[in-house]
Amino acid sequence: MNLISRTITGISMISLGLFLIVLSFFTSFIPLFYGIPILIFGVIIFFNKNEDKIEEIKKIKMKGGKNE
Repeated sequence: MNLISRTITGISMISLGLFLIVLSFFTSFIPLFYGIPILIFGVIIFFNKNEDKIEEIKKIKMKGGKNE
């Protein structure tokens, strides 16, 4: 995910999670069970900056043979 899509997804999930948590105090506590995980995933998506890094492939040298 690039920066813009990560920001939009994170903010929307955080907003939905907070809305469900506040809603659970005025209704039953069932939205609380959905609001807390959505809030946690939204925070993780919003602050995850290591996802866009690409690691190099390391080649292993074989003894007595060719590298393929």
